[in-house]
Parts: sequence; structure tokens; C-alpha cells
Amino acid sequence: MSQSRHGRGDPTYKIDLQGRHWRALGTPEGPATLVIQARPAEGEVYAAAWGRGRDWALEQVPAMLGAEDDPSGFDPREPVLHELWRQHSHHRFGRTGLVMEALVPAIIEQKVTGQEAFGSFRDLVLRYGNAAPGPGHDLKLQIQPDADTLRTIPSWEWLKLSIDPARSRAVVISARNAAALERTLRLDPAEAERALRSQPGIGEWTAAEVRQRAFGDADAVSFGDYHVAKDIGWVMRGEAMTDDELREYLEPWRPHRGRVQALLALGGRHRPRRGPRMTPRTHLPVERVRPPSPRRVG
Repeated sequence: MSQSRHGRGDPTYKIDLQGRHWRALGTPEGPATLVIQARPAEGEVYAAAWGRGRDWALEQVPAMLGAEDDPSGFDPREPVLHELWRQHSHHRFGRTGLVMEALVPAIIEQKVTGQEAFGSFRDLVLRYGNAAPGPGHDLKLQIQPDADTLRTIPSWEWLKLSIDPARSRAVVISARNAAALERTLRLDPAEAERALRSQPGIGEWTAAEVRQRAFGDADAVSFGDYHVAKDIGWVMRGEAMTDDELREYLEPWRPHRGRVQALLALGGRHRPRRGPRMTPRTHLPVERVRPPSPRRVG
């Protein structure tokens, strides 16, 4: 579930003091508020939903929690992975079944710092999203703007959100093709990859981020990420790798290459952060967005 959270200030996602995970969703059947709580003592997971999309959301809960992810055949091979697999063998790749929900923030996160990306995504949702139904309204949860809304946002408004023309153009074009993109869920991984990357502005990294979340694809690796190849190389070989080196190194783990990346992330294994870091850009206009007056939907 938490892989769909984009920063602590994500208006679509909230974890309350009781450890319940709240999500505001734009489902194929309408808006929904979904809450999920693990109850280890009873060996159960509690879920409830509100809004027109509540039935769809509840039916999707097992997949969101990784019920469709099959780790059989995964061989840790290396000592560090053996230890991490022992600690995190319960981890599963969840499948949200919502392509645009995963794609929009992935595009916004292209080639910028996490701080900048999370801020831009938060402001986009607060300005153009809708209030979640039921208790989500009281929690001030907001649903991502739908494709129809994204298509109508003018270029200067994207700049106010600190989203440059290349990324905003990719979001708008994707929104125009939203129906076709959602249908990629029916394709096998290779076909889905080709279909996603046929869209302007969607490259290997962005497609992998979508496949990990919307598809629950345990083979999707974030090639092209600023840190991933360097971190995996440092942990597994003692030196940073390039993307090409990482691609070759991970091949024996196919179709679980993304599981290797996920295990290292879960275990907090990465190279020391002593080098130069990307800094937030200052040449785009920034206008902090105040949360709008909530609107009830569904």
C-alpha cells in the first residue's frame, strides 16, 4: 500500500494514529475512500470503503496487498539478499489496477529532487483534485485530478506548480490517451512496457514506476534512477554500477529483478550519501497552494 504514497504530505494518502492506511481513489466506478488496517492478533486485515467506487475498491484490496504476487522461484543467491529475504519474505508487490494514478506522479518525479516532486504533486492534487467521499472528506483527503481535468490545465498553471513544459506536456498527452493506457493492464509485461513507452515523455524509468505500482510487476526495475544502480552496485559488489552493468547483473533474477531492488530498499541498504546531491531548481515560478474548500463527490 505505502508504495503509492508520494511524500509525507501526499493529500491522497494518510496513516492515522491507529496505524490505519487511508486512501482517496478515483476508481473506474467513481470516487472512493478506502481504509485498510492490519490486525495481526486476529490474523486479519480490515477494510472499508465509501463513495460510488467503494465496491471496486474493496474488490481490489487483496491485489493491492500483494495477493497476486507470486515469489516462488525467487532465489536470493547472495548472502545479503538471503538475510534480507529472511527478514522481509512477507513483502509482496501490490497491484492497484490504476495506471493514471501511478503515471501522473511518476512523470512529475522525472529528473527532479524528491522534495520538489512531492511538493508539485501535492499542490496539483490540492488545486485540481476533489474531496474524498465519506470520512475521507473529514480527513481532508483529496482524489487526484482525473484525465478530463488534467487535459484542461493551461501551461502557465503547470509552471505555477513548478512543473516544467516537458513534464506537463507528458501528463496532458497521457491524459488524452488515458483510456488506452488503462487498458495496458490486460497486456503481458513486455507488451505493457512497449505500450507505455510509446507515449511521449514516458521512458524506461517512468514505465517501471507504473509497472511496480499499477501492475504489481516484481520484475520492473527503476533503470535510469539517479541512485538505484549506484546503490545496488555498492551493496552487492562494493562499487557503483552503471545502468548497463546493473541490467546484466540482475539478469539471473528475472522475473524477480524488481524484488532485488525492493529488498535492498526495505533493508535500507545503499551507498553512503557523501557525494553531491541534486538541488531543487529555482528558475520556475512557485506559488504555494492553499487547500480549496472541500467539495463532496459521490
